[in-house]
Amino acid sequence: MNNPFIARWSRNGNLLCHGHWLISYKEKDFTLPEKYKENHMGTMGIYSVIDPDDETYRDGLDEDDWILGNIDWLADSFEENNIPIEECYFRYFFQAINKQDWRCTSCAGCM
Repeated sequence: MNNPFIARWSRNGNLLCHGHWLISYKEKDFTLPEKYKENHMGTMGIYSVIDPDDETYRDGLDEDDWILGNIDWLADSFEENNIPIEECYFRYFFQAINKQDWRCTSCAGCM
């Protein structure tokens, strides 16, 4: 099965902190809780515009730990968005947002 989620951060380049999440599930808008709409998601990655291979900038939780740490709001959101509350869908969600996740060090817009 292909990932039914598509996630995109609304800003590219500088000033990532002024963006918001655009997430869909099977081409239907996915509504995030207000707390998460305009913030990074805390997924694992190296977040440095200066040196994207520098392990010093690795931050966040890996897939298993992220799902466990976010299961409560994630399950509630899945229910509200009519998505099956199943592990495979939690993993698909993580994988979609992880590709687009960011940190303040991701763009250097505030430097």
